[in-house]
Amino acid sequence: MIEAISLKKIKIIEIISVIALVVVGTKLSYETIIKNKALSDKAQDLWERSFPLVAPRGLILDRNNNKVAINNPTYSIAVIPFQIKDKDGVASKLAEALNTSKGKILEKISKKASIVRLHPEGRRISVDEAIAISEQKLEGVYLINDNERHYPYGKSMASLLGFVGIDNQGLAGVESYYDNYLTGVNGSLNYLTDAKGGLFPNTSSRIVAPLDGFNLNLTIDVNIQNILEREMENAWIKYNPKEIIAVAMDPNNGEILGIGNRPTYDNNRYQEYDNTIYNRTLAVFSSFEPGSTFKAITFASALDAKVIDMDKDYYYDKGYEIVGGVRIKSWKKGGHGLQTFLEVLQNSSNPGFVEIARRMGKDRLYTYYQKFGVGQKTGVDISGENKGIMFNYDKYGVLEQATSSFGQGVSLTAIQLVNMFSATINGGYLYTPHIAKYLSTSQTGEIVYTFPSTPKKQVISNETSALMRRALECVVALGSGRKAYVDGYRIGGKTGTAQIAENGVYQDGRYVLSFIAGAPMDDPKIVVYFAMREPKNTIQYGGTTIGPIIGSIMQEALPLLNVTKRESPIQREYTWMDTKSYEVPNFIGLDKSKVKSQYFKFAYFNEGSKVIDQMPKQGEMLKEGSTIMIMLGD
Repeated sequence: MIEAISLKKIKIIEIISVIALVVVGTKLSYETIIKNKALSDKAQDLWERSFPLVAPRGLILDRNNNKVAINNPTYSIAVIPFQIKDKDGVASKLAEALNTSKGKILEKISKKASIVRLHPEGRRISVDEAIAISEQKLEGVYLINDNERHYPYGKSMASLLGFVGIDNQGLAGVESYYDNYLTGVNGSLNYLTDAKGGLFPNTSSRIVAPLDGFNLNLTIDVNIQNILEREMENAWIKYNPKEIIAVAMDPNNGEILGIGNRPTYDNNRYQEYDNTIYNRTLAVFSSFEPGSTFKAITFASALDAKVIDMDKDYYYDKGYEIVGGVRIKSWKKGGHGLQTFLEVLQNSSNPGFVEIARRMGKDRLYTYYQKFGVGQKTGVDISGENKGIMFNYDKYGVLEQATSSFGQGVSLTAIQLVNMFSATINGGYLYTPHIAKYLSTSQTGEIVYTFPSTPKKQVISNETSALMRRALECVVALGSGRKAYVDGYRIGGKTGTAQIAENGVYQDGRYVLSFIAGAPMDDPKIVVYFAMREPKNTIQYGGTTIGPIIGSIMQEALPLLNVTKRESPIQREYTWMDTKSYEVPNFIGLDKSKVKSQYFKFAYFNEGSKVIDQMPKQGEMLKEGSTIMIMLGD
């Protein structure tokens, strides 16, 4: 009996043992086979260390693939504290090489961390510094590839492009606005270490490759930008103004071809400048009364509303108008007398625009200004846009209607005015101005996204726009914009001379001089705006001072846009103040003694008695008194 019970117990123990063995075996199998990958990954995470591989930032290019923001290769320093035995000695050598304090370095390399980047002392060091450190073979000190943002055009486009910080993040301008697209994904060089930070034997490193950011092509044309930059710099030196703003835009799609301002800075060395200079693009940030340039908007509104016929309706300018007890004067003493409304625009007659405002009436005038976008942001893809100032409707009385008609009492940014003016000549369409054209991959250049250029709305009719093109061309050929006239190019525009107001009081002798123009008026390709705040040592009229600058810009920019010279049906009228232009004759083949002209001077080069070449060529239009270069030979 006892024997049977013992056998039974043994049997039970055997069964329990088998079950236990199965459970243990199953658990071991599960842990070693099924969970092996997860456990291995956890172990690797504990042992693995990594050096960061910095992703290159996407390039910024102009519309013609000229690089305006690039990456220069450089080095940064990382240390593995566990591997540094002589911390004091290594700190001394690094401090000497990096020209910094030993204490700062010692503190960083003594941290209880698997890897430490020497920031900022060891970020983006020079090649000479990298070589000097490498040659010392310091234990636990590693040089890793890095890159540094560089702007090849220096001060050109600085306010537009902005700059990046020490960690390659965009801090201003395009770099900040499109940072998400330009920023890449950092990679890493991964390796296994023991508890002391030493490398595991017989193991290999693992690389996670960095992913470059997208390249960004802008609508900017570097060649046109350079023209604007040159004219701004010349005016900055000559007239010593407080500010200059210049914008060039394609009126048919809102693409900004050039934009800049003075004062400016070098975004390669932005730390050396005050943040009030580098933190804003004046064309979108700074708003001011536009003065008579705004008359183009009022005139287009009146034509579209059919309250005037610019050729058949007349207005007598006696030199002033009385509105709400306030005397509004013409710039010309005694006024311009009897004029068509086209001549009112040509002569920039303030009293004439008071009459236009009366004919429009409060509701209609206010509605058109709203349609054009007065007091509203354009939506341009540049940070810091100002919406300007427009009267509240309930405070828009007869005096406010009168003054706003000629650009006083309202406040606009340059980008708003350029956008509105573009609508007056492009068929009536208001676009969203923009500087981003498309995104492409850094590796293949494949375009992955094109930024749209679509009109927001039509603010005046095509017929009205056609009338405006003729009217504005008359201003340049026959009126106050004569100084912007360029022979062979059909330029239309409007001058501006706006008195500066402070605390509601207009300041004597302080003006914003400006000029806005488009060309060619039979098929507009470009609108250019140029303004100076408080220029010195010059006549305080936009047409006189800014007109020649606009003419110079147009003369160089239009050939870049493949615009050829052609005759205009509107023939320029010269005054005694104007310098006439004449066609250059052909002197090639003549004897030197026969080279004569009542209009031009001559400069001779080389020896010889015959003319073998000349500059400018035959047929070019040249201002009276200009010099023709004559090349002599036998």
